[in-house]
Amino acid sequence: MSSLPQRTHIYQNHHFDSTRWDYFEPRSDDIVIATSYKAGTTWTQAIVAHLLFQDGKFPAPPAEMSPWLDMRIVPLEVVLNKLKAQQHRRFIKTHLPLDGLPYNENTKYLYIARDARDVFMSLWNHYTSMKDEMFMLMNMLVGRVGDELPYPPEDIHIFWRNWITRGAFEWEADGWPYWSHLSNVQSWWNYRHLPNIQLFHYGDMLEDTEREVRRIAAFLEIDVPENTWPDIIKAISFDEMKCKGELYAPGGGQFWKGGAKTFLYKGTNGRWRDILSAEELRLYEAACERALTPDCRRWLEHGGPN
Repeated sequence: MSSLPQRTHIYQNHHFDSTRWDYFEPRSDDIVIATSYKAGTTWTQAIVAHLLFQDGKFPAPPAEMSPWLDMRIVPLEVVLNKLKAQQHRRFIKTHLPLDGLPYNENTKYLYIARDARDVFMSLWNHYTSMKDEMFMLMNMLVGRVGDELPYPPEDIHIFWRNWITRGAFEWEADGWPYWSHLSNVQSWWNYRHLPNIQLFHYGDMLEDTEREVRRIAAFLEIDVPENTWPDIIKAISFDEMKCKGELYAPGGGQFWKGGAKTFLYKGTNGRWRDILSAEELRLYEAACERALTPDCRRWLEHGGPN
């Protein structure tokens, strides 16, 4: 492994195109918020928005301020022009593994991870709630590389078997028809020692939100007056965000049946225990052995210091 992250793969599918980052002009104080998916991306975008705009007066909804740069639906020129016009400190979203992202030593990278079984449960809700219009955008938009995004199966167990045993890219072994959550986490875990990369765990953020948000603020070198903290923590609570779901959900939640309340669904962990059988969990064991180092797996399942 080299001392600094190297871009060794190009990721292109129905959702994203990693080459879009080739046209991005970084600034010295940029923030990148990274997850595989369904691991706290929208929550972290809201946290960073409230840290940067501590009075809660945003110039635009957080999902607009913090675009998913690799997502291929919005024309690249539109995304880049909006980012170029921003006068405030920028925070950009990505779902790319670190081996698909151009690394910049001046950028602060916030990576949020979550137990794969919890990610799966959240992804099932996300996938099965997508409107037909979203599938059309993914599949019919000119420039798609690879297969279409299929409609989800009716049975969650079929989806689990596909997701945990099939890769969507030839160098991955799980994640179909999206991309590998496990490989994504491992790619970031390998460089957690770098001063501009900091890993956070969704479970830790649920357990002690204020502690973890203070860690985020310290990492980003954002000063927050003590008397401001209660308002920030209240504003980024799940209940408060769900009440204002249209503000936080991508596109205001318009691409999901039930809107933003579906996109911001439960935010809880452990629901997989009532769904996945012992045999199905053995598939998870095998996937972890293929994709994760023991220390990364331990952290991914339990959180804590990394």
